[in-house]
Amino acid sequence: MKITICGSVKFADKFVDIYKQLEKMGHRPQMHEDMFGIADGTARELIDAVNSGEHYQVKIKYNFIKAWHKLIINGDAILVLNFDKNGLKNYIGGNTLMEIGFAHVNNKKIFLFNPIPEEVSYVDEIKAMVDVVLHGDLTKII
Repeated sequence: MKITICGSVKFADKFVDIYKQLEKMGHRPQMHEDMFGIADGTARELIDAVNSGEHYQVKIKYNFIKAWHKLIINGDAILVLNFDKNGLKNYIGGNTLMEIGFAHVNNKKIFLFNPIPEEVSYVDEIKAMVDVVLHGDLTKII
């Protein structure tokens, strides 16, 4: 299955780890190519920009929103990596919520790595779109 990995850029190292696990399982994972450089520290300009507080500028310059939309359209499913961030358990931010919406309206299967975050105001929207919660078990991807 061609699976687009989505989630916060802060989880880039986990994106790469899960990308490799999905490959070993026979899937064809995809994500923005700069995630590898963010994860290994070689995309210094991008990392510095993300950490500067001007994250929206990175999204514009590197075309993150449109690039992920294209990946989602060209895939079969998305896997949302929702780990704890900013004091929120199983964090799903605004950008990732949009990616879930892109997948939903384009009839792509939506997998959530961890349970749905209950502390966000848009919990009902997430519940209405997510197909499978994996509870950290990638073997549940079918």
